[in-house]
Amino acid sequence: MAVGKAWMLVGGSLLAATMAMGNASAQTVSEGVTTQEAATPTGVAVQTSEASKADDGEILVTGSRIKRDPNNSSLPLQIISNAEIERNAIASPEQLISLLTSNGTGADNLASNADVTTGAQRGTNGLSAANLRGQGSAATLVLLNSRRVAAHGLSGAAVDVNQIPFAAIERVEVLKDGASAIYGTDAIGGVINFITRTDYQGVGAMGATDITEQGDGAIYRVSAIAGYGDLDDQGFNVMGAVAYRWNNILFGANRDFVNGNQPNRGLSVDTRGTPIATAFPLNRSTLQGSTLAGGTLLGGTATAQLLPGLVIPGTTTAATGGINILDLPGGAGCESMDGGMAYDDALWNNVSARYACAWDTGRAAVIQQPIKTLTYLARAVARVAEDHQLSVEVTGSNANSAKLFSNAQVSSNTTNFQVAYPLNGLTAPTYNAVYNAIRGTFPAVAANYGKPIAFRWRCIACGPREYETDTKTIRVTLAAEGPLWAGWDYRAGGSYAKSEASSTLGSGYYYRGTLNSGAYDPLAPTAPGASGPGLAGLLNSGILNPFSINQSDAALAGLAAVSAEGATLYGGRYEVKQIDYSIAGPLFRLPGGKAQLAAGIDFRSETYSFNGSEAAAANAPVIFLAAFDNVNALRRRNRQVKAAYTELLLPLFRGFELTGALRIDDYGDFGTSTNPKVSAKWRPWEPLMFRGSFSTGFRVPTFNQVFNGLTDSPYSGRDLADPVRCPGGVPNTTNPACQAVQPNIYTGGNPDLGPESAKMFSAGVVIQPAPKFSASVDFWAINVDDTIQLLTERELIDNAGLFPDRFIRNGAGELTIIDRRWINAGARRTQGLELTARGGVDGFGGSFLAGIDGTYMLKRREKLTENAPYGPSLIGVFSFAGDLSLKWKHNAFVSYTNDAVTIALTQLYRDGYKNQALPGIAAGTVTRPGFNEYVKPYVTYNLAVSFLNLGNKATRLTLGVKNLFDVDPPFAITYDSNTGSGGAWEPRVADPRGRAFTVQADVKF
Repeated sequence: MAVGKAWMLVGGSLLAATMAMGNASAQTVSEGVTTQEAATPTGVAVQTSEASKADDGEILVTGSRIKRDPNNSSLPLQIISNAEIERNAIASPEQLISLLTSNGTGADNLASNADVTTGAQRGTNGLSAANLRGQGSAATLVLLNSRRVAAHGLSGAAVDVNQIPFAAIERVEVLKDGASAIYGTDAIGGVINFITRTDYQGVGAMGATDITEQGDGAIYRVSAIAGYGDLDDQGFNVMGAVAYRWNNILFGANRDFVNGNQPNRGLSVDTRGTPIATAFPLNRSTLQGSTLAGGTLLGGTATAQLLPGLVIPGTTTAATGGINILDLPGGAGCESMDGGMAYDDALWNNVSARYACAWDTGRAAVIQQPIKTLTYLARAVARVAEDHQLSVEVTGSNANSAKLFSNAQVSSNTTNFQVAYPLNGLTAPTYNAVYNAIRGTFPAVAANYGKPIAFRWRCIACGPREYETDTKTIRVTLAAEGPLWAGWDYRAGGSYAKSEASSTLGSGYYYRGTLNSGAYDPLAPTAPGASGPGLAGLLNSGILNPFSINQSDAALAGLAAVSAEGATLYGGRYEVKQIDYSIAGPLFRLPGGKAQLAAGIDFRSETYSFNGSEAAAANAPVIFLAAFDNVNALRRRNRQVKAAYTELLLPLFRGFELTGALRIDDYGDFGTSTNPKVSAKWRPWEPLMFRGSFSTGFRVPTFNQVFNGLTDSPYSGRDLADPVRCPGGVPNTTNPACQAVQPNIYTGGNPDLGPESAKMFSAGVVIQPAPKFSASVDFWAINVDDTIQLLTERELIDNAGLFPDRFIRNGAGELTIIDRRWINAGARRTQGLELTARGGVDGFGGSFLAGIDGTYMLKRREKLTENAPYGPSLIGVFSFAGDLSLKWKHNAFVSYTNDAVTIALTQLYRDGYKNQALPGIAAGTVTRPGFNEYVKPYVTYNLAVSFLNLGNKATRLTLGVKNLFDVDPPFAITYDSNTGSGGAWEPRVADPRGRAFTVQADVKF
């Protein structure tokens, strides 16, 4: 870390070139445009053919329909060249997006969604999204060749960037500014425009490997591209590209830093479902014939059913939080189980669980999801009537991902899963061993000998739970462009895009075997020898033994008999149909140049459908713990958008340009929205340019946010207290009013949800004192009102006075439900600085280039109602959902290039942030010497060497080392006691793979 800070302070954070997010991008692909790294405001030098340029080499840039010089623009744009992508061994669009310093630090990548998820993160299987300036993935507009692509079929909100045909990418253009005045909804955080090659000739192939030092989690890529025809000389070009990428699986157990058992640092998990079960007291069942009808070995939890004498020694607290025989005096110790640990009752403010064990679920989760992705592109363009071009383009992808997370936790209850370990001829040896171990510390259980044992158990033999998700996308585009009259041109197009995804259950899922009443379900399969159907029958007969990791052959055969592997979980489809037409050209001459006008119309139809599963139908047998979403099934919801926009550029005097734009969108279900934008550029002196912009924007709710049904889920965490009885809502065992509560949680859509509106402002300066040096600093602010939010439990608890209707109580005044459905809640204010610098010098027979891209957060505050004050700063503060808003992030690089070789050293710096504190530390009832209030910065270095012109000028070999110093992710407390996910590191910030070696070979024939 000290080395990384020295780099930042000394010469400057040099990795920006690795992502050269500079300053320009084409709204519509221009033939013949190429990009090369350079010390310019955009990070590249854009060169154009005669067919693609206007006066002074101007081209179309993202965020505008008027041609201009991208390195002399009022828009804060950044261009990432294909050379940079290759130099830094970026294997996928997801990796590219995660490296952008202007991208937020949210749960938008596969690693962040690999474990159990809730709320807005559900339905993100296989999804990787962009999140510019931390405004959320639905507030970043993703384009492919300047036209929209379909949102992910499951989420119906964000675009899955992994569908982009990466093998055909020419450059990536990032507009770090609002753009609703040109593009309409979603463009609040900014726009990312993936530009593909358009006139490739020849045949090329690429192969790449990215293998960790430990030999696991490897990433492989192969691709091919071919094209024929010279558009300028022959009047046509046809080309195609195909790529295949696969990421191998990486488990948490394969990395030492994935360790939830670090009590001295303030981390221990709350999950008491362990491979050798933890016994629990459980009330008697009123269901006739239930195995629980006569009570259980440890008695009940209701006052009348408490077992006298079942008290933690030395206290007056009943042992209702569980007893594990491994943790009792003379036991083998919880650590004797792989991933096991003694339950830390002080950290969790839960004395009743002092003799329980816990299990590290993070070790069982996947920290790199296995995914296989095929992408393709085919394009044909022809020149007709001399200067007009007609083109057809087809792009698509097929991705298969497998989301694996911890084995099922099986818990006895008195409602729908009435199971307990019985005493019979098969179970007697195990039952008696458990009974005798517990009786040694709690002799009172002798009164209940023979009664079944209720438990909480982690079923290792069941295997990890797995969702397999297949996502298929396709987009077909027809386009035409050409001249109209004296300097005017037109562009027209129509496109159809579709993303269709479905998830099926893999390993780890089984038929429960019971109805919601707790009675056996006659429709569920029954294993041989079991006393009833499903898992319940296997457990109540004793065939499955929760007090043993190893299971008998009969138990394994029984699990196979009641497996639900292959059942459909859910599926969705998102379709976008779009027609657009625009014209642009000069109007008249002003002192600073020609005034120019552009105008366009846009029609778009979006359709979303989400399918439930027959396996979750009311009359179908229940699959244990499967997260079905039949309540959210939607049948072809449609939204049509009609829009018109205009843009006017006025060069009022030499060096000064003023641009105005206005767009009107007619949303059938949300009315009309009008959004203007004004931007200005002033260059009083050739080396100095000032620029700025003001615009408004909007974002309509997604279909899911409006139409989803009501989901009622139990809350399993122990980090909430009733905010009315216990101000602050932090559990504290020393205060009877602050006992932990576990209410049910409502989530779902809100038909009254409205759009959120935004105002965006930016102002910056660009300095170019020499041909090979440029630097820019831009201030930006985004003010969003009527924010569309899914408030977390903690946000509601902390602001209970603002949302009394969200806390539902029973007749006794006890908190039973927290309503977390989507709402328009208050406002958000975000401000920051964007820094870009490039410098180059010739020497030693080649050229040196260095650069930095950085983002510094100045402000992020929210208020949850219109009249409430803004809350505290959210910059660098841990939260389970949303964006971490790191104070400072930068990418920096230094490189040397000559005719034979390129050498590049890059640095990635991600600032630290305030750590999570578990309930005991948060309440001040316990301290731990190793607890770090702030997570350390994460700093890594990459080294790459490219050998050029091997055999011929089009053959290259690139060797690289990622994470040169093998830096582990910094220790961070991310464990969520509600879901059992998370642990000791933060996937929103860090890469878990460690040092990796990359090889990439490119050849062209």
